[in-house]
Amino acid sequence: MRYYMPPEWALHQATWLSWPHRQETWPGKFEPVPSVFVEIAAWLSSSEEVHINVLDEAMEREVSVLFAHSCHPELRRERIILHKIPTNDAWCRDHGPNFVFHLNEGKSEKVIMNWNFNAWGRKYPAFQDDNAVPATIAALQQVPIVTPGIVLEGGSIDVNGNGLLLTSEACLLNPNRNPSMSREQIEQELGRYLGIKKVLWLGEGIIGDDTDGHVDDMSRFVNENTIVTAVEERIDDDNYVALQENYERLKQFTDLEGKPLNIVALPMPSPVIYDDFRLPASYANFYIANTVVLVPTYRCAQDEKAIQILQRFFPERRVVGIDCTDLIWGLGAIHCITHEEPLG
Repeated sequence: MRYYMPPEWALHQATWLSWPHRQETWPGKFEPVPSVFVEIAAWLSSSEEVHINVLDEAMEREVSVLFAHSCHPELRRERIILHKIPTNDAWCRDHGPNFVFHLNEGKSEKVIMNWNFNAWGRKYPAFQDDNAVPATIAALQQVPIVTPGIVLEGGSIDVNGNGLLLTSEACLLNPNRNPSMSREQIEQELGRYLGIKKVLWLGEGIIGDDTDGHVDDMSRFVNENTIVTAVEERIDDDNYVALQENYERLKQFTDLEGKPLNIVALPMPSPVIYDDFRLPASYANFYIANTVVLVPTYRCAQDEKAIQILQRFFPERRVVGIDCTDLIWGLGAIHCITHEEPLG
């Protein structure tokens, strides 16, 4: 095992964000989005450093003013660090730095895995700046960089830190990512560069997800042996069949020793619709920081139930709901905008 990707609950040095600026991502509803980012960054700053990519000096000043004027009680301004690193959009989970450890003769060195990013199968024309972000951060931090040469987004995978990786056939086997690679070849690359010994394949993603079924909208590890998974209980809902099929798959999966995994159902929120479009709202898009777990909420009765379920698995962290009703109009929530940098 040359490389090892720690789980999200391992200790962080920092969380990385890319500041929102592309108004077309939230057409007609961009105005409230920066305030949601401020709230998320404030909570994260209570836990660890928060590194934020901004376009230029003008945006650096603009974002600095927002934090200077914020009265959020959890904000630690000294932990907010801005970097002039241009991006095409704000989805740092997918274009940001995937930090892993290179293991060699008992020594561990932090490196950045520089996956190719093609805007979720070239769905959007501009992605060159996003694709350059990992290399830019590697140069900034003087961290070694490894370039596997395949397309992979951070939101399409989730690891347990002990050889297991969750992903979906809808995304990783989609011909708009790596059309020349088979399932077996993709598994080999995940093993080679992330230290994975077993890949757990889910099926289809949720309605409204333009990423072709990212797993961070469906199922997530909360410890080495437990997966929480979004389950839709309403039979007439468009997400019912796909999420039930994934739930049944999960109940058949085993760990490296052949033991069944603990599968816990997470409710789905009431449908979030804006401008006649069903949005990919899911509680599975939470983010685990050192002292807090941030959970997207959507102004419905299921919000508190989802928070209570997740709190059971993180007794030493505070599980906090963040209203993402406006943020989800961009087709992503909290996990989509964050990327952890492990301590080490």
